Amino acid sequence: MRIIAVTLCLLGTTPLGAQEAPGPFAAYDAASEAILSGPTDLEMGPDGRLYVTERLTGEIAVMDPESLELIERIGEGRFYDVQDLSFGDDGRILVAVKGAGQYHAYPSVEALSGLPETVLSAPRIEGVLAHTNGLNYAMASAIGVLAAISGNTVTAETQGLYGAHDLAEAPDGTIWVADTRTRALVQYSADLERLRVIDHPKFGLGSPRYLDVTDFGQLVVADTASDRILMIDPDGPEGGTLLGVLGTGEAGMGPNVFDNPDGVEVVGNRFYLSDTSNNRIVRYSIVLF
Repeated sequence: MRIIAVTLCLLGTTPLGAQEAPGPFAAYDAASEAILSGPTDLEMGPDGRLYVTERLTGEIAVMDPESLELIERIGEGRFYDVQDLSFGDDGRILVAVKGAGQYHAYPSVEALSGLPETVLSAPRIEGVLAHTNGLNYAMASAIGVLAAISGNTVTAETQGLYGAHDLAEAPDGTIWVADTRTRALVQYSADLERLRVIDHPKFGLGSPRYLDVTDFGQLVVADTASDRILMIDPDGPEGGTLLGVLGTGEAGMGPNVFDNPDGVEVVGNRFYLSDTSNNRIVRYSIVLF
């Protein structure tokens, strides 16, 4: 693995109202070939392979996390306008099939080739989360409902999240939601009690769509329309601290530039990102001394 130390300050523009952006929080490491079809979310599977949703073809691409080479595709168009997927600790997998307005649950990766174990209606579903507490969560954006699900039963829900997208579990078991319409990051308890909102203008959030949480509780957020990836400490003073930024704020293709980035997957000191309009996956790494 090649890791490049970051010594230069971030170049480029800062969205109106944002604080002056700090430098990159990680270094460009590798990129796949531009062979994907609108990659959205991505997640490391229990088999150590990287799973990527391809919304334009309704498939799930399986990639080698080291070489970023394509291994296979699953679905053959069955996951129409697929937006998100999530693996549970027990190997279960959830898929957000937005085009069908459906939440799909499978007991294992191997079962993806067949019919889902559970199908629930979820209008314009954007996000799913297989939580460590054993419950599953789904974000039905058209009706603004975030629901907790056990089997095929909704056990709790919260409303008002119209247009929200991704879900991510923090180390303490709380849930972060990328609330795209209000340009905010919202934290909920596992019982779906709203805890706090990160929306200070200093972050310059334009359209936060996907996010993940590091082992230390930091938020890594794809701010899609601004072509940036932000790392935020939600516990920082005055509504949180912006720790670093990837991307210049201008669309492009190459090191430290993106075009409509979406999915974020944090694995140790590595960050896997869906460079969506460039139809590729990129990997950044933090230098460990």
